[in-house]
Amino acid sequence: MLFKQNKKIPLDKFIYDSLYNKEKGYYIKKNPFGKNGDFITSPNISVFFSEMISIWLISFWENLKKPKKVNIVELGAGNGEMMSQIIKTLDNFNEIKLSANLLILEKSPLLIKIQKDKLNKKKVKWIKNFKKIPKFPTIFLANEFFDAFPIKQYLKKGNNWYEKYISLKKNKLEVCDQEVSSKIIEKYIGENIKKENFVEYSPSAMRIVNEISNFIFKNNGGLLMIDYGFISGKMKNTLQSVQSHRKTSFLKNPYNSDITHLINFKMYMKEFAKSDLKSLMTTQGNFLMKLGILKRAELVTKNLQFSQKADIFYRIKRLVDEKYMGSLFKVLFVSKTKSNFNLGFE
Repeated sequence: MLFKQNKKIPLDKFIYDSLYNKEKGYYIKKNPFGKNGDFITSPNISVFFSEMISIWLISFWENLKKPKKVNIVELGAGNGEMMSQIIKTLDNFNEIKLSANLLILEKSPLLIKIQKDKLNKKKVKWIKNFKKIPKFPTIFLANEFFDAFPIKQYLKKGNNWYEKYISLKKNKLEVCDQEVSSKIIEKYIGENIKKENFVEYSPSAMRIVNEISNFIFKNNGGLLMIDYGFISGKMKNTLQSVQSHRKTSFLKNPYNSDITHLINFKMYMKEFAKSDLKSLMTTQGNFLMKLGILKRAELVTKNLQFSQKADIFYRIKRLVDEKYMGSLFKVLFVSKTKSNFNLGFE
């Protein structure tokens, strides 16, 4: 652990160490996905989720005028389920299949091994950074990728700003504050600092946003980003931790529980706009419904037994219903300003 008695470190460093420590990090040593893990993502709830992403992918490639070479880059591919289904779908569309260069950007050696066991290694390449992506049109896919980035948190008390730190006292982890200059926070959110009493921000996530922005601007393409988050109101504390499908304190079991936050989509859209890119946004429920997830399910289940059909539609309900993931999860599409593509966002 990073800690020594009576020492303290910034919140984002604590989160990074908990998740990505080379020996003990949560994502380095553990497969967190599925019933036996800590959470389940959309591709593992229903195969129809990945099928809809594949339909969108093919349509966007066609809108880009079918480039002879196109990178399809999944950012953080989890257990490989979504990429597996994308490959199966593209196998039915020879033109894009021959054009597509499939890449996965992944940090965890354990997850890379799990992904390689699941996928056809000949069809996919694994990369550690953006320098390895060939310079032609690129479609980035990010499903629950940005929520796992470490965040900084700042709190205003009176006229002063304080950064959240984590300290170890008497072998117990606790949150404490350290005063900081408002200019540091202003660097992140600019004039908005006047409206806020609390700021949550991920410098490392914004660095990736800028890399994606520059790549799209120079080489064409776009980003499809799906995550849980919010768009309105003031900034708020969205830090949360999950273990065995239940919420827990992020201080309680570092290295053994997932630590995430809700995406502030308005902040992301502003950041992409700085690179002269435009953003379209909708809810996950609306996106999947517009792409025809129910019609696809009805077609596939026509001759199935009632119990099988009921299971399939219950899984889809989890993806699209407002009571489940339908409205909490948002879908953001980023592309060049001249793009007129809006499938799923009409």
